[in-house]
Amino acid sequence: MDYRQLGSSGLRVPVLSFGAGTFGGAGPLFGAWGRSDANEARRLVDICLEAGVNLFDTADVYSDGASERVLGEAIRGRRDAVLISTKTGLPTGDGPADWGVSRSRLIRQVEAALRRLGTDYIDVLQLHAFDASTPVEELLATLETLVAAGKVRYTGVSNYPGWQLMKALAAAVRDGRPRYVAHQVYYSLIGRAYEADLMPLGLDQGVGALVWSPLGWGRLTGKIRRGSPIPAGSRLHETAIFAPPVEDEHLYRVIDALDAIAEETGKSVPQIAINWLLQRPTVSSVIIGARTEEQLRQNLGAVGWSLTLEQIAALDAASDVLPPYPHTPYRQQAGFARLNPPLV
Repeated sequence: MDYRQLGSSGLRVPVLSFGAGTFGGAGPLFGAWGRSDANEARRLVDICLEAGVNLFDTADVYSDGASERVLGEAIRGRRDAVLISTKTGLPTGDGPADWGVSRSRLIRQVEAALRRLGTDYIDVLQLHAFDASTPVEELLATLETLVAAGKVRYTGVSNYPGWQLMKALAAAVRDGRPRYVAHQVYYSLIGRAYEADLMPLGLDQGVGALVWSPLGWGRLTGKIRRGSPIPAGSRLHETAIFAPPVEDEHLYRVIDALDAIAEETGKSVPQIAINWLLQRPTVSSVIIGARTEEQLRQNLGAVGWSLTLEQIAALDAASDVLPPYPHTPYRQQAGFARLNPPLV
């Protein structure tokens, strides 16, 4: 397993990390992801640690806290061997104090997460969504308090607009507060919107990407093909309404390119899709999920080898889409490539 710095921080993380959203699954979304109990979770953690994957990602909203509780049980007795990443900020109830990242709620949610995880510190705390109602100065001061108290080691965000991320980074520098070092983002061969604004921002400001859903919400597992229905057992039957959208023809074009490279390399479609992400700028770690040992071992096979430049170019071409305004004109104007050399 290779390790990379998380953004501009001193924290080294594995290039693959494990998403614990499948732990303790309940409800229409998380129940479809997976329902691993503590014993099953412990076995998956064992396999991860044997492979060098020591970063585990969860959130307080995953199955109403059950994911954190099961993860805490699975790592009991080996806390020093793992890194825990969790997220907070999304609604957990209907009351006025059940959403957002105000000082009172953020402290309360961190304390609750620590109890569920059975630990006294969180390695990476990420704000699960942008909260427009909480001033950035209040938020950063609260995070600084949590860091100073030793309850949080590093901070980051998830699914943030670029302008709000930059505003927070600038305010942190201005006020001498800890800066965000991570941004957990959706990024895949069928979802490359991250590249338009957030990737250049991360590259410039030293914010590392933790990639969620690298297989495009299960669409790049190798089970979906042109002209074929979604296979039985796929979580897409129950969760497609929650998934980032993608046009069918674009999906099939990417799958065709993946199939061709799979035939060349002997690697699976998911392994190729994940390996492509590992070649992209700013990517610190790709979060893989698994309901079974077989799925986990397959995903772990995405490392230890590299796509060729020709194969990367083929995937780039198949997955390319014209970015939204104001980026569109730059792609269309002559001389763009000369003025804006590629990031890789």
